[in-house]
Amino acid sequence: MTVESGTTEVSQQPTRAEDRQGFDEVHILWISEGMSCDGDTVSMTAAGQPGIEDVVLGLVPGLPKVNLHNKVLSPSLGGEDFLAPYRAAARGELEPFVLVIEGSIPNQNIIEGDGYWTSFGNDPETGDPLTLNWWIDQLAPKAWAVVAAGTCATYGGIHAMAGNPTGSMGLADYLGRDFKSKGALPIVNVPGCPIQPENFMETLIWLLYHAAGSAPPPPLDHMLRPQWLFGKTVHEGCDRAAYYEQADFARDYNSPKCQVKVGCWGPVVNCNVPKRGWMAGVGGCPNVGGVCIGCTMPGFPDAFMPFMDEPTGATFSSALIRPYGAAIRRLRGLTNIAVNREPRWRHNKAALTSGYDPYWRP
Repeated sequence: MTVESGTTEVSQQPTRAEDRQGFDEVHILWISEGMSCDGDTVSMTAAGQPGIEDVVLGLVPGLPKVNLHNKVLSPSLGGEDFLAPYRAAARGELEPFVLVIEGSIPNQNIIEGDGYWTSFGNDPETGDPLTLNWWIDQLAPKAWAVVAAGTCATYGGIHAMAGNPTGSMGLADYLGRDFKSKGALPIVNVPGCPIQPENFMETLIWLLYHAAGSAPPPPLDHMLRPQWLFGKTVHEGCDRAAYYEQADFARDYNSPKCQVKVGCWGPVVNCNVPKRGWMAGVGGCPNVGGVCIGCTMPGFPDAFMPFMDEPTGATFSSALIRPYGAAIRRLRGLTNIAVNREPRWRHNKAALTSGYDPYWRP
C-alpha cells in the first residue's frame, strides 16, 4: 500500500538555481529484507521531530509530496500490489525515488548452485525468489539517493561478525564506497542498532529538502555518516563525562559515575544518543545505566567484545588520568567549600560592612 502526503508548495529559492533541480514528488522505496530484525523500521516509527506520518501527510513545510512504500504498510500478504512500485522502479518507470536498505547484504556469490540468503518477492515469470542482491543491483543505479538504515545496512553489523557463514557486509561494501546515486550523492549511512529515530528522520528530511531544491547535499564524514550527528563521541555528550575527568569511576552498574571501568566504550564511539536521548529526549544507553557497546561503529560487534569488560586501552588511559583527576577533585573540593559560604558583610548588625561608598554625599 502506498501512503501519500498532502501536496505542499515547494520553495524554489535555492542559492544557485542553476545548480539545483527541485522535485514536486518523491517515492521512498524501503526494503528491509537485508539480514536484520526489522528493528530500524520499528525504531523509525518512534520519531516525533517530525514523525514519519507527518512527512507522508504533507505536514512539513517545503517538502515534496512523499510516497512511502514499506512492507508494514502492505494491504496483503506478499501481494503484487505492494511490489508494483518496486517492479516499476526496476524497469526505470518510477522516479525520482530514494532507496532505503535495512539489514546487512549477504554475499550471494559464495553459494554454489541453487539457494539464496534472503529474498524480496518472486520472479513473475519463473516464480523463483528474487534475492536482495538482485534488487540492489537493479534499483541502486536508478535511485536519486541511497540510504543505509541501521548498522547492519551501513557496515554489516552482527551478521557480518567474524566467523559468519553468509559473507555479510554493509551497503557501501557491496556497491563500493565510490558509488554515486542518480542524484550524484554517495550512499548515506545512518548507523545504530537500531537507528536513533530522530537521527534517521533528520537525515531523511535533509535529503528531501535537497530533493526539493532548497538545501545542499547533507555533509558526510569519511564513513559516509551525517557529520552533524556523528561528529562527536558518546563521551562528549555524556552526563557522566566529568567523573572521568576526575578519575572517579563506577565499580558496578548501580553507580552514577563514569562507566569506563565496567565496559563503556563511550570515549571513542561516534554517537549522539546521550545528548539526544532515545525517545522524546529520554533515554540513551549511559543515561539509563547501560554501557556504550559501540553499536554505531564500523567495527561493531567484533572490536567491542566482550561488552562488559573494561575496554582495550582504558586501563592505560585511566591510570594516566588518576593522579591528575585526584588532584583536580581535591582542588575543586576546596573551592566548593569556599563558594558554599555567604560573604561576611551579610549580617543584621548596626554597622554596614559591605563596602558601600555613598560618594555623592558631602
